[in-house]
Amino acid sequence: MKKVGIAIVVAAGAMLLAVPGFAQGEKEGQGQAIITILPKHDGDPAPNVSAQDLGVKVNGKDSKVTNWAALRSDKDPIELVVLIDGSARSSLGRQLEDLSQFVKTLPPNIRATIGYMQNGIASLAGPLTADHAAVLQGLHIPAGSAGSNGSPYFCLSDLAKRWPSQDTSVRREVLMVTDGVDEYNRRYDPEDPYVLAAANDAVRAHMVVYTIYWRNQGRFDTTGYANNDGQNLLLAITQATGGKSFWEGTGNPVSFQPYLEELTRRFKNQYELSFVTPLKGKPEIDNLKLKFKAPGEEVDAPQQVFVVNGGVAQNQ
Repeated sequence: MKKVGIAIVVAAGAMLLAVPGFAQGEKEGQGQAIITILPKHDGDPAPNVSAQDLGVKVNGKDSKVTNWAALRSDKDPIELVVLIDGSARSSLGRQLEDLSQFVKTLPPNIRATIGYMQNGIASLAGPLTADHAAVLQGLHIPAGSAGSNGSPYFCLSDLAKRWPSQDTSVRREVLMVTDGVDEYNRRYDPEDPYVLAAANDAVRAHMVVYTIYWRNQGRFDTTGYANNDGQNLLLAITQATGGKSFWEGTGNPVSFQPYLEELTRRFKNQYELSFVTPLKGKPEIDNLKLKFKAPGEEVDAPQQVFVVNGGVAQNQ
């Protein structure tokens, strides 16, 4: 299966922070990103990574780190949307208990809701809330017919544009449960306009997207398209936003539990990066590349970031 690697280089030594140079016509741009650095083993202390260990390039240009903060406190707020493919129907029923247990054990700093991909929109069962019992009232087997979601990427774009809160100080995390099949473009296309638009919208909304691949039996997605290409389209989304794609070969996983446990672990090992970088004209989506010394066995950072003019609020 063809997969694009994350643009992160682990350096042998600490990097000096570079001050960006501004060419004629360039202004100061500001950006933010959520970086996940996992310890080598579950239960190990979190890696001790400081701002002095970081080197940041945006569109190949050296950029200056202005803030690097660990987000490990139970007071660091998170907003989480679990977005389920409306076409999954009864085949997903045996995984609802794992999803239910996951929501029940969310810490109080996480406000959550359940949503369903239906007819190109993200249909939310309720508002974001820290009352996780109330969240579970919206969890059910999707009622949509086969193909009713049209494109999961339409639904992700819709969620990004209509995020269910205006709080700009929180981490926005999304878990998508879907096969990744784009019914409007039934072939693998790394330039799929709907996938690219969804990635751009998610990056602009500062969302970190995770996916669990779930193939719905009896649909078009039983072909090699979904087994390979659908997964790669989902991977493009998670890599762009700094999340992760979960799957078990080409079939459905026996249980979601290991994925959900890792997701909880990731929430506890995230950092907020802020930086300044040269910017021409209006806000834009740029490529991000990091160099840093990190003892973690796995590091995930977004490949893309939304850069705005200095002084402009980040979540727009």
